[in-house]
Amino acid sequence: MSDALLDRLTELKHDRNAVILAHNYQQPEVQDAADFTGDSLGLSRQAASTDADVILFCGVHFMAETAAIICPEQTVLIPDPHAGCPMANMVTARELKAKKAEHPDAAVVCYVNSTAEIKALSDLCCTSANAVEVIGTIPADQPVLFVPDQSLGAWAAKQLGRDIILWPGYCPTHHRMLPEHVEAARKAHPDAEVVVHPECLADVVAMADHVASTSGMLRYCSESSGTEFIIGTETGMLYPLRNQNPDKTFYPVTELADCPNMKLTTVQKMVWALEDMEHRVEVPPAVAADARRAIDRMLELG
Repeated sequence: MSDALLDRLTELKHDRNAVILAHNYQQPEVQDAADFTGDSLGLSRQAASTDADVILFCGVHFMAETAAIICPEQTVLIPDPHAGCPMANMVTARELKAKKAEHPDAAVVCYVNSTAEIKALSDLCCTSANAVEVIGTIPADQPVLFVPDQSLGAWAAKQLGRDIILWPGYCPTHHRMLPEHVEAARKAHPDAEVVVHPECLADVVAMADHVASTSGMLRYCSESSGTEFIIGTETGMLYPLRNQNPDKTFYPVTELADCPNMKLTTVQKMVWALEDMEHRVEVPPAVAADARRAIDRMLELG
């Protein structure tokens, strides 16, 4: 990546009064070029607090959509409009309406990895960092319908000791990590702690020493007395872990845990996005208003 490209990005950011947000799974050079990096919850809070005119969101579409819902007065751009999320596409509004009709008394909790339409049909939104806390606010005698991630929902249900109605969605990247990958990594690095994301398969989660969101991983690995860690999440997470803990060593459970959508963003595309003020992410006002209620309830818990 050339200095000229970074200089141009800095110039455009100043001219547009823009802030650049990047998810922990983005390519290293994208994370380096951002003003803020973090997980979905952290970036949502950054979006909610910014006074910039333009938010350039380096992540996938549902993340930029969430920023657009939180910040209706600002222009939200995504560098590559093809950066989507297979999990978010695993539930449609029509399907969720039908399921809600089957369980009319259920509180609907949606993972932030969902479309604005799904958020608008939900009572509460959550991220992997606060799913247990969010679901814990719902009375124990009220049914909970959790969409779309069955793995995160099942993990949260286990932490809370309650039954949850799970939607059969999942993250293909996290489900690519198998128990045999954990076994092989442990054999290669016997002194390392295994830290995995709750989007992983239940069998993988059961093998872990610690389960956490990406922000939770950063906190845990920084505070742990351990010096070696096997990380079970999208491989982009290794970059901030290594940056923040230069005296510690991190290994992926498997290099197969790579999200092609997250890797679509490049610094060149970031420059083009600010030059052309594309690609704008907008949510219809009626949908945004309903989705905002679910998101605000999540943010209030923080």
